[in-house]
Amino acid sequence: MNDYLLSCDWGTSSFRLRLVDTRTGRVLGEHLLPIGVAATFDTWKVEHDRTEVERETFFGQFLKAQINTLADSLSVSLEQVPVVLSGMASSSIGMAELPYANLPFSLDGSQVSVRWVAPRPEFKFGHRLLLVSGVRSPRDVMRGEETQLIGLRDILTEGTRSVLIFPGTHSKHMYVEGGQLIDFQTFMTGEVFSVLTSHSILKESTDAAKLIDGLQLDPAAFRRGVKASESPSLLHNLFTVRTNQLFGKLTRPQNALYLSGLLIGSELRGLLPKSDWQLVLCCDNNLIDFYTEALAELGLLERTTRIDAERIRYAATEGHLNILNHQLTLAQATL
Repeated sequence: MNDYLLSCDWGTSSFRLRLVDTRTGRVLGEHLLPIGVAATFDTWKVEHDRTEVERETFFGQFLKAQINTLADSLSVSLEQVPVVLSGMASSSIGMAELPYANLPFSLDGSQVSVRWVAPRPEFKFGHRLLLVSGVRSPRDVMRGEETQLIGLRDILTEGTRSVLIFPGTHSKHMYVEGGQLIDFQTFMTGEVFSVLTSHSILKESTDAAKLIDGLQLDPAAFRRGVKASESPSLLHNLFTVRTNQLFGKLTRPQNALYLSGLLIGSELRGLLPKSDWQLVLCCDNNLIDFYTEALAELGLLERTTRIDAERIRYAATEGHLNILNHQLTLAQATL
C-alpha cells in the first residue's frame, strides 16, 4: 500500500480533499471548497457543447487542479498518490454514475460498490482513483454517509442494535445490527427549514440569522416547538409559526427556533417506540445542541451516546482508508 492517500469527499455543494499518511492515519493537509458536484456538473453542461470534453475527464481535470492547490500549500509533490473519492461524485451528476450497493451492507467495507479509474496521462491526471458509490434500500438512497459509517464501525458495541443519527440538510437515521447496516431513513429536515424560512409565507414570521449562535437566544422557544411536534398534523402545526408572530406570542428569531424544534421533533419522534435500540448522535457542527436538546425534551437522551465532533469530522477519511485496504487485499488475493 502507498504511504500516502488523497481522501476526497465531494458532496452536492462542497468539496473536501485531504492528504493522509496511511501508516498512521494522520491528516497532513486539507483543501476545502464550496464548489460541489452540482455546480461542477452545471459548468460541464455549459462548456460541454463548446469543448466536447467528456464528463469524466472534465471532473478529473477539476480534481487535478485541487490536488495541485493542496500540493502547493504543503510544498510537496503529490504525483501518483492514489485517490479515494466518495459522495455525489458517483451519482448521475457526478464524475461517473455507479450502481448503489444493497442492504444489508457490511461495515467492514467488503460490500462497497467501487470502480477503479486508471491514470489518464494524456489529460495530465497521473493518479489511480478509486470511485466509491452509495447504498440503497427499497425506498431510500444515500451517497457519502455509508463511507462515514465504515469509518465509525469501531465505536459500535458488539451485540447492540444502534441507530446512528446524522443531522444535516438531509438527516440520516442508520440502523446497524450485527456489524451491518440493515436499514436507513432520510429526513429533509434542514432543507425544509431553509425553504420555509426563505421562500414561504413563514419567511415574514421568522428570522433564522441568529440560529448560527445556537440555542442561546431562547431555548424555551425551541422546546415549545419540539413539544408541538407531538401533534400528528405537521402541516397544520407549520401554520402556527405564522400565528405565533401575528398574535405576538413569539418574536421572529424566537419563531425560527420554534420552527426548528417543530421539524427536528417531528424527525426524532419516530425513534420513541424503538426502546431497544441504542441511539448514537453523530454531529460535527452547531446542530449538536439542537439535536441534544430535542432528544432531552423527548426523553431519548438517556439512551443516546454522543460521538466526539472531531471523530465525526474525519470519519469519511477513516472510511476511505478502510475501503482502500480492503480493495488492495482483495486484489492481492486474486493474483
